[in-house]
Amino acid sequence: MSNYVLTSVRVVSGTWEGRVERKHEAVEREPILEARHNNTPIDTLTLEPISGTVGAWLAKFDVPRETISDGVHTILLLDAETAETLGSLPMVIGEPLAEEQIAEIHLLRAELDMLKRAFRRHCAETL
Repeated sequence: MSNYVLTSVRVVSGTWEGRVERKHEAVEREPILEARHNNTPIDTLTLEPISGTVGAWLAKFDVPRETISDGVHTILLLDAETAETLGSLPMVIGEPLAEEQIAEIHLLRAELDMLKRAFRRHCAETL
């Protein structure tokens, strides 16, 4: 089990930023983190202590160009000591996904119409 908690903060100009905090006061060392895409390490991950805060660091990495393509991509952030996933950066990009989303919306509308009919039938039967 990891001794750290990761909170994603933002992505700005292709750089992901997150806050890493230790869970327990007894942990005094800096975390060792890894960022991976398709099990390939991202070498630009850095940690900087957050000034005025004990046990908290700002983690940053540049989102690799090869991860920016059509489809769904996920960059995992791991505690290197325990191999536990602390967080992730999911990316959904491209036109093909628009068609899938439209199909999903049609399914949701059909289910909603079915529920409306069932609810109206139930209301009519209970009156």
